Amino acid sequence: MSFNELFAAYPFTMTDSEVATAAQHIIDAHFAENNTRDVWMQCLNQIDLTTLNGEDTVEKVENMAKKVKDFGRHFKGLKNVAAMCVYPALASVARANLPKAVHVACVSAGFPASQTFIEVKVAETALALQAGADEIDIVISVGKFLEGRYQEVFDEISELKAVCGKHHLKVILETGALASAENIWKASILAMAAGADFIKTSTGKIKVNATPEATFVMCHAIRMWQEKTGQKVCFKPAGGVATTDEAVTHYTLVKEILGQEWLNNDSFRFGASRLANNLLTSIMGEETKYF
Repeated sequence: MSFNELFAAYPFTMTDSEVATAAQHIIDAHFAENNTRDVWMQCLNQIDLTTLNGEDTVEKVENMAKKVKDFGRHFKGLKNVAAMCVYPALASVARANLPKAVHVACVSAGFPASQTFIEVKVAETALALQAGADEIDIVISVGKFLEGRYQEVFDEISELKAVCGKHHLKVILETGALASAENIWKASILAMAAGADFIKTSTGKIKVNATPEATFVMCHAIRMWQEKTGQKVCFKPAGGVATTDEAVTHYTLVKEILGQEWLNNDSFRFGASRLANNLLTSIMGEETKYF
């Protein structure tokens, strides 16, 4: 594949400062109309409830999954989270304790740095699916991307999508490491061309994670991709999306750039650990620490 031709077919002409200004304009114009209880409830239903810590245990994942399973008993009238995201070794634990309607998402392929062999990435992904994962979240090889080794990055994503088959592959761009809007745009286009079902901002493991600017760029890339190919790619901001206001900010950008078709948990997810309790607090009108 000629990546010069690919990027020329999906041109990006904005500077970083123009992106920041345009994103803020959308937020200023539309945040208030979306900062409602109905939107907070919708955002809750779009969460991939996440625990990705080195000290995660079977008991911790069991307890989190059981809270998800019992959610409807405690919060009647509210829709549950969309998925629970764990490390591959804990996929079977999550699956055994979650209701069938809630997906198991697994990070894989050398998460969070992606600094391992493609053979290991393939094996880990296959094992995660075998253990009960419904969805796989991988990180692009950021170092290779920044060196311009686009073909290698493309081939890795393509191979891992082949392993996933019908299961959704979420491709994390690690936008904070890509730094520039142009790099985020190119990584978005490359990932979609390679077969990503979702493109996702961040791992949550570096200093800069999901930002409004990254969401603005990625959503415009998704829109252009759909206009030119007819293919719908989904979106997941993750890392640092913790407060109700932050969730509504990303929701507002997705709504204004991509439209109503994306405002559901099939097409738009939040990767979060703290967000669920903060949204529940807003929804219930009192401090709520359920998860």
